[in-house]
Amino acid sequence: MTDGPVAITGTGLVTPAGTDTDSTWDALCEARSLESGDPEPLEGTGVRHSLRVPPLRPGQLKGRGTARTDPFIRFALAAVDEALAASGLDSGSWDGSRVGVVVGCGLGGTTTLHEQHERLARGGPGIVSPYLHPRSLINMAAGAVSLRHGITGPSHTVVAACASGAVALGLGKTLLDAGLCDTVIACGTDAGVTPVVVSGFARMGALSAQKGPDASRPFAADRDGFVISEGAAAVVMEKPAKARARGAEVLGRLLGYGSTSDAHHPTAPHPDGAGAEAAVRQALEQAHLSPADVQTVNAHGTSTPANDLTESRLIARLFPHGPSVTANKGLLGHTLGAAGAIEAVLTLRSLRTGLLPPIAHTERPDPELPELDLVLGGARRHGATVALSTSFGFGGSNCALLLDA
Repeated sequence: MTDGPVAITGTGLVTPAGTDTDSTWDALCEARSLESGDPEPLEGTGVRHSLRVPPLRPGQLKGRGTARTDPFIRFALAAVDEALAASGLDSGSWDGSRVGVVVGCGLGGTTTLHEQHERLARGGPGIVSPYLHPRSLINMAAGAVSLRHGITGPSHTVVAACASGAVALGLGKTLLDAGLCDTVIACGTDAGVTPVVVSGFARMGALSAQKGPDASRPFAADRDGFVISEGAAAVVMEKPAKARARGAEVLGRLLGYGSTSDAHHPTAPHPDGAGAEAAVRQALEQAHLSPADVQTVNAHGTSTPANDLTESRLIARLFPHGPSVTANKGLLGHTLGAAGAIEAVLTLRSLRTGLLPPIAHTERPDPELPELDLVLGGARRHGATVALSTSFGFGGSNCALLLDA
């Protein structure tokens, strides 16, 4: 077993800002506000702003049956297709038994469940689709990726709430470190903008009461909750020797991964952030780095009062040297189980381009929070080579990823 950096040779994104990596990155750097995607069925749920993925481009996702899958599967397939194309791997010629798939997801096929529940209520069990479970079970995104690309190695689905996508990358690294795979496709996906999911978050008071494209304001004085969103991200990870042997371009490396649990509360983070700090320290130890080596942080930054308070205290305590801090949810909203994977891909792009996207919509940082070097007002040039991406979820799930380019 070897424990070292793994090479990332391909990335793919499907977000409300665009259905590929380039379009999402451009919108993020420009802090281009996105209009609400609230469909009529969400009326009465209490939601005032949500974000939806635009239609996939014609021909972007080809293949029998793909148009009729649940959105969380469709988004994953499109992101994986882009990542594989970028990696230069030909799935028709690889040994599928040495390839693994790890998908992080928080909810599964909630769109399908909503539609079929309406059919049941309207006409009884006789009109419920026989494809209900193949389209909604939470492991079906991983299964669809394996089937589409002839992958017969390990297939895992990670369910760690809003840390799911990040944990998927970490588990992918673990499979490579253990020698169980030569290549791993890691993905995060979720499509939870449905009436029952939105109603639940609204009843908890977790969603922003603001109406308008600037409702998500991480670390801002006037933040009041998150904007629910959807999307997917995928990366292709390989053993560095294998990537070098085939002449692949390495887009970046996953240096270290940490995962812990707060064991504190079903939904609230531990106020002192001890579990989150332990995850960051695990990642640092695995990467053989110290806190002083971290030059920039892509924060979880949900725009909720409790999360931003705990996370800002953690960053200030652990990194007194003041690394720059950005957060992608200001623009993209909270994509739930997809968020950690999306943010890892965007962190890699930031390291490669030397450009830090701003925290969209945050104009006045909360003076009650510790002072951080927040990236505000516009994209910022930087020379960072090591970045931390953090993800936290209900149930006390914490994940930290250390990346370099």
